[in-house]
Amino acid sequence: MPTFLQQLRVDWPVASERAATEALRSRALAELTPARNAEALPPGALGRVCLKELVDERGRTTGYDPNLDSCLVTEDLLAVLAELQQAVQDWAEDSSLGLAAAPDAGADSCVVVHVVSCEEEFQQQKLDLLWWKLDDQAPLRQKHLVCGPVKVAGAPGTLTAPEYYELRHAQVCKASALKHGRNLAQDPAWMEIFRVLSVATIKFEMLSTAPQSQLLLALANSSISTKGTKSGTFVMYNCARLATLFESYKCSMEQGLYPTFPPVSSLDFSLLHDEGEWLLLFNSVLPFPDLLGHTAALPRTAPGLHITARTEMVCKFLVQLSMDFSSYYNRVHILGEPRPHLFGQMFARLQLLRAVREVLHTGLAMLGLPPLSHI
Repeated sequence: MPTFLQQLRVDWPVASERAATEALRSRALAELTPARNAEALPPGALGRVCLKELVDERGRTTGYDPNLDSCLVTEDLLAVLAELQQAVQDWAEDSSLGLAAAPDAGADSCVVVHVVSCEEEFQQQKLDLLWWKLDDQAPLRQKHLVCGPVKVAGAPGTLTAPEYYELRHAQVCKASALKHGRNLAQDPAWMEIFRVLSVATIKFEMLSTAPQSQLLLALANSSISTKGTKSGTFVMYNCARLATLFESYKCSMEQGLYPTFPPVSSLDFSLLHDEGEWLLLFNSVLPFPDLLGHTAALPRTAPGLHITARTEMVCKFLVQLSMDFSSYYNRVHILGEPRPHLFGQMFARLQLLRAVREVLHTGLAMLGLPPLSHI
């Protein structure tokens, strides 16, 4: 899984494999409850620690499973806790507002969000409580982002995460070969583009479904196309079309065909008559700040254990924006003939598409995706 996350350009906290567990082990041994009737422990297990009182105190019962009682402490579990400790320490050192910069804030200044599958949530709740039990510096606020199961349509066998990435990468390369009439997979100039397109394809495929819902992956490559209006490839394609448009204007301006871009205050936006222009403005540019307000930050301070992420809102917004832009771009000639009486409308349209480009780039950045200038 770390390899898959690295391929997706996800900045995931990774602790050293040699993270110390000695202090945790000593504390765990002191907290162990006596074994009942010579209870046989599995290999690697130290014993059990009672967690019931932690569930009941400090209002932590909201969201925790009422059946939580004790936790079997194993060496593997202590290693996971040591990694969590290391991740928090690294955050404190890297953050200008972290624990190192605000020692009086203590553990309250850090919020740990556990991204956990629905099948493993019960075990993760035990891990949270055990962390509190064994580490006085454990963050007081821990939240769970519970993700639904991922199923593969029509595939009885298993598919590992790296295999899934390689499959999508191969499909992206094949789709590009069909579009350009030649195989570009080994071309150094295109390798990074294909990696970005693969990541975009996977992220849009996985994040377009609400995290808590089941995701059904269709492995066929029918959507890996610039014409597939539901895919990340389609969004990236329209991002590249915008880049090409502004590069074309820049080149024409340098050749003396168009004047330099005038101040925005001098533009006459009443020259925007096309319905597609107002769709872009009222459906995408103006609502975007509200979308940011609803999706940019997780509700970390909300009461209870669980939080939600609205990744599907971002993906659907960017897909709809791309569809509206594509329809408009295919129908309206933005860069018209270099005649002075046409420049007013051209600049008004370019300014609108500047805003569209800014929205698109910001939305992609929220998903950890860089804009592409060509595909």
